[in-house]
Amino acid sequence: MIDLRSDTVTRPTAGMRQAIAEAEVGDDVYGEDPTVNALEAEVAELFGHEAALFTPTGSMANQIALQLVAPRGTELLCDADAHVVTYETGAAAALGGISTRTWPAVGAAIDADQVAAMVRPDGYHAVPTTAIAVEQTHNRGGGGVIPLATLRELRRIADGAGLRLHCDGARIWHAHAADGVPLKEYGALFDTLSVCLSKGLGAPVGSLVIGSAERIAAGRVIRKRLGGGMRQAGVLAAAGRYALKHHLGRLADDHARAARLAEELAPFGVVAGAVRTNIVPLDLTKAPYDAPTIAAAARKDGVLVSVLGPRTARLVTHLDLDDSAVDRAIEVLTRVARGA
Repeated sequence: MIDLRSDTVTRPTAGMRQAIAEAEVGDDVYGEDPTVNALEAEVAELFGHEAALFTPTGSMANQIALQLVAPRGTELLCDADAHVVTYETGAAAALGGISTRTWPAVGAAIDADQVAAMVRPDGYHAVPTTAIAVEQTHNRGGGGVIPLATLRELRRIADGAGLRLHCDGARIWHAHAADGVPLKEYGALFDTLSVCLSKGLGAPVGSLVIGSAERIAAGRVIRKRLGGGMRQAGVLAAAGRYALKHHLGRLADDHARAARLAEELAPFGVVAGAVRTNIVPLDLTKAPYDAPTIAAAARKDGVLVSVLGPRTARLVTHLDLDDSAVDRAIEVLTRVARGA
C-alpha cells in the first residue's frame, strides 16, 4: 500500500530502531531519564526558549500549552479550522475550562486586523480574551505557511492587549524548510509552542511543549494531571533525537514530491490552492465524484487517501514514500479521475 493519508503513518527506520534499543533511560516522572532530558534541552535550544516538556501526543502538548496561556474561564482566539478546536475533542473546554472564539477559516492567510478587532477586554460580564493560537503549518489549510510578517503583527497585537500567543507547531519543521525562517526566529514570537516528532520527522510517538522555565514547571504538573507522566520514556525520546538529527534536513524532498502530485492532478481541477509543503488538499466540489468514492477507488489499486469531508480529500507525502511510490500514486489517481 502507498499510504498518502498522513505523515503520521511512517515507521521507524533501521537507524532509529537502533537508537531506541540503545537508549539510556531513567524514571522521567522523577526527572531522571537522561535521554528525555537531553531531548527537552535540545528542542528548547532550537527555539531559543528556556525549557521544553516531552509529551506522548501533540493534542496533550497543545492542551498543556493552552492551560498555561489561557486561565480557566477566559477566552482563546483561533481560526475555525484550527487543530486545537477541530481535532482535540473539545479538550480546551472540557479539561481546561477555556472558551474559544474563532475567526473564519482562511488557513495561513490570517488577517491580523480582524484578529485584533476580536479581542475582548475584561468587564461587563464578557469572557475576557487572554490568548491567541495559530497553527504553523496549517493542516486543514493545505499545509500553508503563515508569513513571518503576519506572525510579527500578531505578536504586536498580543503585546498591546496583554495577551499570550501560542503556536501549534506540529509541522513547524515544514515551515522552516519551506521559507528558511530560523526556528529561533519563530520561537522568539511565541509564549508557548508545541512541536511534533511524529509528523514529518518520522518518530513513532511524541511531542513537546516549549516555553519559559516557569511555564514548563507548571506544565509538568498539568501533564501528570492529564495522565501523561511516563517512566522510562527515553526509548521514545531517543527516536525523537534521531529524527531531529537525521530527518529534519530531508523535508524538502517531501515538498518536492507533494508539488509533483499537485502538478499532475492540476488538470483535473481538484487541487485546492498552492502547495507549499507536504500536503496536497483536494477540493472535489465540482468534480464528478466525492471524496469517499475516490478514496475507495484508489484503495482498490493500493493507494490510501485521507477523506476530510464529503467533498474534501488530502494527500500527504512523508518519509516512507520515495519517487517510485509517488509515480505509482500519480498513475492510480490519474486513472481514477479519468475514469470518473
